[in-house]
Amino acid sequence: MDKQDELLKEAEQLARYMSNYQHELPPNICSTTKSLENAKEDLLQECEDVWEQIQECQSRLLHRGTETLPDSSSEVQLYLLMMQVKALNAEYDLWQKKTPEIITKNQDVLLAIGKEELEKTDQELEKILSSVLAKNKELKKNLEKEQHWLEDQQKVVDTLTAKLDKLKTEVPEFPEKRVQEASKDLAKKLMRLRTYKEELLTSLGSFLEEHFPLPEQNSKSSKKKKGVFVEPSVELITLHEILEILINKMMDSPHDPYIVVDQQYWPPYIELLLRYGIALRHTEDSNRIRLEAFHQ
Repeated sequence: MDKQDELLKEAEQLARYMSNYQHELPPNICSTTKSLENAKEDLLQECEDVWEQIQECQSRLLHRGTETLPDSSSEVQLYLLMMQVKALNAEYDLWQKKTPEIITKNQDVLLAIGKEELEKTDQELEKILSSVLAKNKELKKNLEKEQHWLEDQQKVVDTLTAKLDKLKTEVPEFPEKRVQEASKDLAKKLMRLRTYKEELLTSLGSFLEEHFPLPEQNSKSSKKKKGVFVEPSVELITLHEILEILINKMMDSPHDPYIVVDQQYWPPYIELLLRYGIALRHTEDSNRIRLEAFHQ
């Protein structure tokens, strides 16, 4: 009795296991050769019967003869349309009265067709299942990548937040009154620097006008030929103006700080600037000079 009870328990467990996992197994589709042959013969016989009925209907239609059409083309078209409407109405009435019929009443044929449809459905479902599994696998990989990226970004955010909190605790907060006083002091210093700059420029201009005058202001500037004083053809510019032009060119276009030396620039002043390193000549064009970059 004990062995029988054990066998019964094992059988029950096996039945439960099969019932739980039966939905994962494909349907067991099998057919015997005799049933298929009999089903094919019955189906062919039914097809031949239907073909005989069709031929009989065609022969009846041929014996009915043809109908005469009207003479005018418009009446012919109207007549054909009316006949088409009658045919459609008759077909509609026939389908309303007719009950749906199965292909055949032979159980072997229906069983064979059902098995074939089940096999096709099973194959299609297997293809769908494989594609879904592959897609799920790819989505799982993408999800893992996105999760790793999110974790890295969260670590970066946490690090930056910690640094920000540390900086907030380290940097003291200045009161608004102190900030206003500091801005006023800076404004005063800036005003002093501007005033000092103007004084320097004025002093420089006075110094240059006194010690580096234009040749026109000197008696030697005029050349005497046959008792006649000849004035220069071009009005020369002062050394102060030359330096101002070089400085403005350097500030306005630092990518191209060179100026072209023409007849307005007195050669001794240009040589003076080049000799003492105040100006530099272009490496490829000797008629172009620029101010030395003292601010760099």
